[in-house]
Amino acid sequence: MNSDLLFPSLGSLEDLRPHFPSTLCPWTWLTSIAAALREMENSLGLSDTEMLFVHHSAQVDPSARIAGPALIGPGCRIGPGAFVRENVICGNYCTIGHGCEVKNSLLLDGATVAHRNYVGDSILGRGAHLGAGAVLANLRLDGENVRFQGPDGPEPTELRKCGSFLGDDAQVGCNAVLHPGTVLGQRAWVHATVAFSGYLAAKCEAVPAKSPVLRLRKFPDGTTSRDGVGE
Repeated sequence: MNSDLLFPSLGSLEDLRPHFPSTLCPWTWLTSIAAALREMENSLGLSDTEMLFVHHSAQVDPSARIAGPALIGPGCRIGPGAFVRENVICGNYCTIGHGCEVKNSLLLDGATVAHRNYVGDSILGRGAHLGAGAVLANLRLDGENVRFQGPDGPEPTELRKCGSFLGDDAQVGCNAVLHPGTVLGQRAWVHATVAFSGYLAAKCEAVPAKSPVLRLRKFPDGTTSRDGVGE
């Protein structure tokens, strides 16, 4: 799968295109994030301890921590308690909200990581959005290398840590979980609380398998309520 199917443009980060070729699979970009930051460091003559590029128009809450190396673009917002770890690049007007953790990831213009999210080794396209509590998992339980389950069969990523790849304007609902190696096409939706793995084509949606079962609780004494109300 070529990355241009998910990210036809890098927007304000187009100058970094040599590090992120559109003809390669999106997971190959993950190992290039650090290299892109390193090139910026060298061009500006900075030391290892100065590899934080935060635009003057970005809003960073005093309680947030940016460990870096990182690039935080114009108009970005880093919320209270957010933790931006190593090798994170944010384009223009991205949001990393309250209590979020992000590491080794690329966020293109307008991507939103809303509240209490974990984003590890992932790429979010322009306008992609994570609802509160959504998690982009990056490590298999068995510790084996991640494999992408696509429409043409499995593809090895050769990566032990590999998160998800959300095309432009893809959306993930509250408390959903994307398993390692998941790919969402442009404008695809994963609804709230869904645990999704594999490939979701552009403009498609993943919905819960069934609605919750609603019934009266049964307590140890055999009643169905604490106050004696009948069934």
